[in-house]
Amino acid sequence: MVEIIIAVVALAIGGGIGYAIFRYVLKGQYQEVMDKARKDAEVVKEKKLLEVKEKFLNKKSELEKEVQQRNQRIQQSENRLKQRELNLNQRQEEISRRRQDVEQQQQRLDNEKKMLQVRHQELDKMQEQEREKLEELSGLSAEEAKTRLVESMKDQARLDAASYVNEIVDEAKLNANQQAKKIVIQTIQRVATETAIENSVSVFHIENDEVKGRIIGREGRNIRALEAACGVEIVVDDTPEAIDDDFDAIVISAFDPIRREVCRLALHQLVADGRIHPARIEEVVSKVKKQLDSEVVETGKRTAIDLGIHGLHPELVRIIGKMKYRSSYGQNLLQHARETANLSAVMAAELGLNPKKAKRAGLLHDIGKVPDEETDLPHALYGAKLAEKYKEKADIVNAIAAHHDEVEMTTLLAPIVQVCDAISGARPGARREIVEAYIKRLNDLEATAMSYPGVVKTYAIQAGRELRVIVGADKMTDDEAEKLSGEIATKIQNEMTYPGQVKITVIREVRSVAYAK
Repeated sequence: MVEIIIAVVALAIGGGIGYAIFRYVLKGQYQEVMDKARKDAEVVKEKKLLEVKEKFLNKKSELEKEVQQRNQRIQQSENRLKQRELNLNQRQEEISRRRQDVEQQQQRLDNEKKMLQVRHQELDKMQEQEREKLEELSGLSAEEAKTRLVESMKDQARLDAASYVNEIVDEAKLNANQQAKKIVIQTIQRVATETAIENSVSVFHIENDEVKGRIIGREGRNIRALEAACGVEIVVDDTPEAIDDDFDAIVISAFDPIRREVCRLALHQLVADGRIHPARIEEVVSKVKKQLDSEVVETGKRTAIDLGIHGLHPELVRIIGKMKYRSSYGQNLLQHARETANLSAVMAAELGLNPKKAKRAGLLHDIGKVPDEETDLPHALYGAKLAEKYKEKADIVNAIAAHHDEVEMTTLLAPIVQVCDAISGARPGARREIVEAYIKRLNDLEATAMSYPGVVKTYAIQAGRELRVIVGADKMTDDEAEKLSGEIATKIQNEMTYPGQVKITVIREVRSVAYAK
C-alpha cells in the first residue's frame, strides 16, 4: 500500500516537473517565433511602403501627362473655335454683300417688269386695232372667223386621222396577218380531233324478245325501277337507231350523260347476269355508280398523263374525268379540253412562251362547266375559283377566268387559251346547234347591223360567220363606211355569243342608170 502511494506521488512530481520543462521550452520557441515574425513584418512593411511610393510616383507622372494632353486638346479646340469665328465673320460679310447685290437686281427686275407691262398694254391696243381693221376688211367677226378655222381644222384632222389609221391597218395586215395565219394553221394542222357526236340519247341493243321481256318485267316494274334508280327515261321499241334490223334496241334518254352511261352499263351487267328484278337492279345500279366514279378518276389521271401534266390536285383530276360525260353544243367537253390544251401548247411554243403552262391552262379552262354544286357564276369565273382553291398558279387562274373576257387579261397565256378555245369550237363539225338557236343568231346579227343609220340591207352568210352590210352611197362617205365596220364588229363582240369569228363587210356603191331611146 505504501509503495503504491509512493509511486503515485513520484508520478505526480515527475509529471509536474515535465510540464514545467515543456512549458519553458515551448515559451522559448514561442518567443523566437514572435521575434522572427516581427522582423519579417518589418521587412514586408518596408517593401510595401516602397511599392506604394513607387505606385504613387507612377500615378503622379501619369496624371501630369494626362493633364498636359488635356491642356493641349483644349488649346487646339480654342484655336479651331477662333478660326471658325473668323470664317463666320468673313461669311457674314460676304452674305451682306450678296444681299445688297440681290436687292439691287430685284430693283432692276421690278423696273423691267413695269416696262414690260406698259409694252404689253401697248401691244394689246395694237392687236385690238389690227383685229378691228381685219374685221372691217373681211366682213367677219372674230368669233365667226374662229369657228370657220376650227371647223376646217377638224375636217383636216379627221382626214389625217383616217389616213393614218388606214396606213396603220394596212401595215399591220402586211406584217401580222400572214404570220398569224401561219401560226394558227400550223397549230390546227398539228392537232387532230373528232367532230361532234354527243346527243341526248343512248342506244342499248337487245338480241331477242325474251331478253326484252325480262328487261321490261311484269307490268313494266323492272323498267320503272331502272328509271327511278338511274334518273333516265327508257323507251323499249323497234327504233331507227338500231344498226342491225335483226336486233331491237332500248333507247335511254336523258340530258345527263353520266346517268345514261350508268343505265347502259347497268343494263349490260343485268342482261349478262340474267337476274333482272327491282332489288337486283338497285344493287347493280349502286355498284355501277361506284365503278363509274373510279372510272372518272382513272380517266382524269390518264388524260393528265397523256398530256404530260403533273402535280394536279386529286379533285381537279376527278373534274377532268367528269368532262368525258359532258358536252357543249354537241362537242364532248373532254375532247374539247384536250384539243384546246394541245393547241395552246403548240401556239405558245411558236410564240416563244412556256408550252407546259399553256397546255395546263388549256386543259383546265372549262372545269367550271362540270360543277359539283349549283352556282350563279359564269363557268369561266367558277373554273378560276376552283383552280385557285386547288392551289393553281396565278397565271393559270387568270387564263381560265379571262377566256370569255369576264376579267382583264394579265398574262400572255390568257389570249392564247381564248384563241385556242375559239379555234376548237369553230372547227367545221365541231359543234352542233339546234335550228332555232342558229336562226336566232343569224337574225340578231342582221338586226344589230340594221340598227345603225345609213344601213339599207344586211345579209348573214357563211353560217353566220360573215355579215354583209349594204349602206346608202348618199348617206355616208367611204371613210364613214370603214368606221362603221369597226363599230359593228365591236358591238357584236361585246353583246353576242358565237363560235369562232364573224367577218363584217360594209359595201357602198353608186349606181347611175340611164336609158337611151
